[in-house]
This record gives sequence, structure tokens and C-alpha cells, in this order.
Amino acid sequence: MDKGLVIKNTGSWYLVKTDDNRLVECKVKGNFRLKGIRSTNPIAVGDRVQITINTEGTAFITEIEDRKNYIIRRASNLSKQSHIIAANLDQCMLVVTVNYPETSTTFIDRFLASAEAYRVPVCLIFNKTDRYSDNETHYLEGLVNLYTHIGYPCYQVSALTGKGINEIKEALKGKISLFSGHSGVGKSTLINAILPEQHLKTGEISAAHNKGMHTTTFSEMFETEDNGYIIDTPGIKGFGTFDMKDEEVGHYFKEIFEFSANCKYGNCTHRHEPGCAVREAVEKHYISESRYASYLNILEDKEEGKYRSAF
Repeated sequence: MDKGLVIKNTGSWYLVKTDDNRLVECKVKGNFRLKGIRSTNPIAVGDRVQITINTEGTAFITEIEDRKNYIIRRASNLSKQSHIIAANLDQCMLVVTVNYPETSTTFIDRFLASAEAYRVPVCLIFNKTDRYSDNETHYLEGLVNLYTHIGYPCYQVSALTGKGINEIKEALKGKISLFSGHSGVGKSTLINAILPEQHLKTGEISAAHNKGMHTTTFSEMFETEDNGYIIDTPGIKGFGTFDMKDEEVGHYFKEIFEFSANCKYGNCTHRHEPGCAVREAVEKHYISESRYASYLNILEDKEEGKYRSAF
């Protein structure tokens, strides 16, 4: 019985780095299912597992150790199923771009709400700052002010010119960090700038759509300085929030949660109830309209009971 860390998941097998530093390709025992989680992938990169190697030399994952957290999204093809992106994270680096391609605030806020729900701290990395027009730079500064004020650290970087890369390296030391974001935002280029020896494949953005083409097809962990790890994940088009009750959604928007303490009704959904402190805060610009719109958007989604991949 060996213990180890899942550092790569290709969908059909897992690469486990054992505690004595061997790399072992493992399958999952057929009847292995996690209690209480309906997931397309019972085991995720970042999981601590126990493995058994039988006499023919085939290795199986037989047990998964308790997770401190994980981050999950709705599987886009099966709305009742979830897809665990990674487990046991110290932080998530959400890579976003104001343009080339544009990351919508709806997408950012859905990601942040899901990360809050699963207790994963998030930093925002605004990439491609070397390419923005004056207007785009002005919008970028507005977003950085907004999210910094709410409590999410923001970095402004250019993976191409190297601007801000040292700050990111510093923030990664000794931590397990998930990198996520739309296809085309420059995740792989950014990781290559941080870890030049990895040479991850990077894709050109298709000019016709100004969207990225998927270059990462599965999740994988790479070691950084000071015992840190970066988890690289496939670019995600949509981020369906999973398994949130209506009255809980507001808990995962830090500033909405803060103001909701003053609502007249304890189960206020902040839409039409009298004495709603959240709507008042939106009117007075203490809560940004874009964040409130994202909050309503998640509620609408839930009512329609469908997953909208546009975000």
C-alpha cells in the first residue's frame, strides 16, 4: 500500500507521485465511487490517494484521503453531474483578459461564487496588459479597483513582456495553486513564463472568433519553487454553478452577504422584498451593478434549471 498525490488525470488513467517520489500510472477500481458526490470524475488532480500495485505490476487507486477543499463546476453535458476541477487547493489563480478574448464579469463572478462555496481563496490575474487600448486599460483599472475592494487580490501582468511575472512567482511559493480561465486568455503562456522548463503547448487565438483554441486537454500539476505546485486545467467556456440553493447564492458574494445582515427578512433573495439592504446598497453604489447583475443571473439560471454555456 503506497500513498501519493495525483498529479495528472487524462480521463482514462491517473499519474500518481508516491511519497517516495516514484511516478506510477494508475487506474481506478471499478466500484470506486465517492460518497455523496455525483461526479463525472471521482478522483481529481491534487487528491491524496492510496494505491495498490498487484503482482502483474498494474496499479490501482483504492482509497482517497479526505479533501480540505475542491473546486467544482457543473458538467456541461449532464446538468445533474458535476466535474471536480482539482482538490486540496491553497488558492486559485483566475486568469482573465479585458479583450483578446474578453472575459465577462458574469463569468468572473460565477467562478468566484463557486470558489467561495467550496472555500478556495481566489486571486485574479489580468493578463495581456501590453495589448490594451486606453479605453480597455481604463476598464481594467475599474475592475481591479472593484475586486480588490471586495477582497480579491489582483495582479496585472503580461505573459509576453514578463511584466508582473515575479509578483506571481512570489505568490505561488509553497502553495498548491490552480490556474483557470477561458481558452485563449494565455494560461499556458503565463505558466511557461513562470516555469520556463515546462514548455506547455500554447495555441494561437483564432482571429475569426477572437476566442482561444483549447490547447490543454487534461489537468496536470507542475512543481514550482519552494514545494509549490501549479495545476493547469483545460480552458473553460462556461462556468455552471453547482448545487446552490437560492438563499445561499448571496452568501458567496462577499459584499452582498455583508449587507444582507441588515435586510428586513432573514430569507431575503434581494430581488423584490421590502426592506432589502442589498438593493439599497446597489442604489447607493456600495455594491456594484455588475456584481448584482451576476448574482441575479445565477438565480435566473437556477429557475430555468438549465446550464447556459454562454458565460
